[in-house]
Amino acid sequence: MAELDIGKHCQVKSCSLKDFLPFVCDSCSGVFCLEHRSREAHSCTEEPVKREVQTVGSTASYPCSFEDCKGKELLPVICPQCEKHFCLMHRHQDDHKCEKLELPKPRMAATKELVQKIVESKDKSKSKGRRGAKNSETAAKVALMKLKLHATGDNGLPQMERTYFQVFLPKESKDSSKPMFFCSKWSVGKVVDYAASQANLKNNNNVLTAKKLRLCHSQTGEAFQMDDTLLSLLTHPETPLYNGGNVILEYLDNGCTGLEDVSDYVTQS
Repeated sequence: MAELDIGKHCQVKSCSLKDFLPFVCDSCSGVFCLEHRSREAHSCTEEPVKREVQTVGSTASYPCSFEDCKGKELLPVICPQCEKHFCLMHRHQDDHKCEKLELPKPRMAATKELVQKIVESKDKSKSKGRRGAKNSETAAKVALMKLKLHATGDNGLPQMERTYFQVFLPKESKDSSKPMFFCSKWSVGKVVDYAASQANLKNNNNVLTAKKLRLCHSQTGEAFQMDDTLLSLLTHPETPLYNGGNVILEYLDNGCTGLEDVSDYVTQS
């Protein structure tokens, strides 16, 4: 589910601060943060644009455009959307009832619409073949919302680097699966070791003659290479993993390239 993109970055290259209520320069029409809103602060090279300004004695002031407001400011406070002057009290779009204010779509309504699309897609396709890439990606987006509530992992990881999976465990395990999150920069080998510790699984990957704990694709059954990174698997052109999707952990014999039947772990629709 897409996040709202609110605010703009300051155009001073050494700053680039994202201001949720940025200022627009009267002269160059550039967008700046509070610190660089004045012409001197952002080294404005354009000539000042003449605007309607009221003067009180020898001091210029900028009247508020909001209806019935008599407020004035010594410096221009311009709404970046409607480009009108306002006082500090009415600088927010909500406060001056901005004519270009876009209301965000309610989250619950958007979620309900997304879930409805998943249900409809399942009703239209009942084949035994694996789920199409488009349906898998959409289903993963819905599952991701639930996984974020229950998944376990390293809480020190930045939110932007977290990748969530429903991890289906080896057949001999007490639990069938566990929700977990990992760093997208990790190698498959590190993911396997971390998942094994989280699920209390026996891990003999350092023993030459023992069966190896491998991470496998939930649809193709392919065992991933230990030196692959999650990021490369998430961007695979043909059979990508999805943030919020499924993966399988299983013990495989040395030389085995994957699972023959994934239906024992993940029910295919």
